[in-house]
Amino acid sequence: MTGIASWVAQFRGQAASSPGARAPWLAAGRQRAMERFADQGWPVAKHENWHHTSLATLQQQDFAAPATAVTARSLLDNLRRDQAGHWLVFVDGRHTPELSEIEALPAGARIDSLAAVLDRDAESIRPFFGTEQDGASTAALNLALACDGAVIRLARGVAVDAPIHLVFIASAQGASFPRNLIVAEANSQATIIEHYLGAEGAVTFTNAVTRSHLGAEARITHCKLQEEGEQAFHLAAIDAVQERGSVFVSHSLSFGARLARNDIATRFDGEGCETLLNGLYYADARRHVDHHTHIDHAHPHGTSREFYRGILDGSARGVFAGRIYVAQGADRTDAEQRSDSLLLSRLAEADTRPELEIYADDVKCAHGATVGQIDENSLFYLRSRGFDPAHARNLLTYAFAAETLARIGLDSLRLRAAAAMRRRLPGGEMLEDLA
Repeated sequence: MTGIASWVAQFRGQAASSPGARAPWLAAGRQRAMERFADQGWPVAKHENWHHTSLATLQQQDFAAPATAVTARSLLDNLRRDQAGHWLVFVDGRHTPELSEIEALPAGARIDSLAAVLDRDAESIRPFFGTEQDGASTAALNLALACDGAVIRLARGVAVDAPIHLVFIASAQGASFPRNLIVAEANSQATIIEHYLGAEGAVTFTNAVTRSHLGAEARITHCKLQEEGEQAFHLAAIDAVQERGSVFVSHSLSFGARLARNDIATRFDGEGCETLLNGLYYADARRHVDHHTHIDHAHPHGTSREFYRGILDGSARGVFAGRIYVAQGADRTDAEQRSDSLLLSRLAEADTRPELEIYADDVKCAHGATVGQIDENSLFYLRSRGFDPAHARNLLTYAFAAETLARIGLDSLRLRAAAAMRRRLPGGEMLEDLA
């Protein structure tokens, strides 16, 4: 059985036994979410936000229930190495305690699996869980089928110094629907990293939703590193709500998957909020990467910076659509948005659409976009200094990515992302001296 009917059947099969099934509000929400997805189906090209991304290939897949493979441990070991921090690990969408390790946390900080919280006290996360109306129909599908994920709660004034790693491993053919909740009360802070890994060759589908709520003056750095296998499908939605004076930093690094789509949105729910959306993606062969972002300046004195860079080779296609909305009364907003794409082949394609919509006075807003190829003058300069063509080309490509990588404050993540970038360049080992 394929198509929407298969997801409806899966929902019916698991609804009664899903974590939190005894909570009436959750059971009803899941039912409405499934009905919305069944009614609307997958997003199609006639929907403006999906004009450049087709899910036709995804719809044709028949995802069997995941059969956990043995690669999870090796994938995790390769990721962790000597990195410090708290590790919450999920394999094929389910929390795996034997692979997880949460060190001592300061009083007022909690890191739990969503399944555990739903079974123990579902009501405690109800205000942050979201509804079936949030986002695209794919987010509704997540809500209907999500059984696990991470719940991070920071009480007022609590700071977690070590990074919190959420690792999602797709170990075998199948689909998973992680749903993560981050609740940071006033003046709290933490760095949270979502890693998505997958076994090469496995046809997997990850449909992830992460919802963040930042209290006044809270500071959350959220990083997402997507390195799933080349046959993977990856859809993700990251939503943040920011109260007065809060700071939300997002790094989105997309290097894997046959098709990857990231919807990232933040809303300023008070004065003086700040946000940085920083992104880097690489795609080759016939792979497809899509980033859609939305920054809602709903209150005055907000500051946003948005920088995305894409590198495309082969017949790959990259899409970036970023929208900055400045509401009436959101005076003295300061917003800047840039999207730059580098095409390494004649068949690669980039579609970019920056948008500004302004209804306030006394604002400073700018946006820009470029799509280009490697600069021939720079290439000639490096050749004249003795670099062979491949090395010179890779050096310039890596330099294009380096500006985005430099904005990542966490050393371990920046180095891993840089290594991932180098591995994907033909002959990238020649750049190891830049590590």
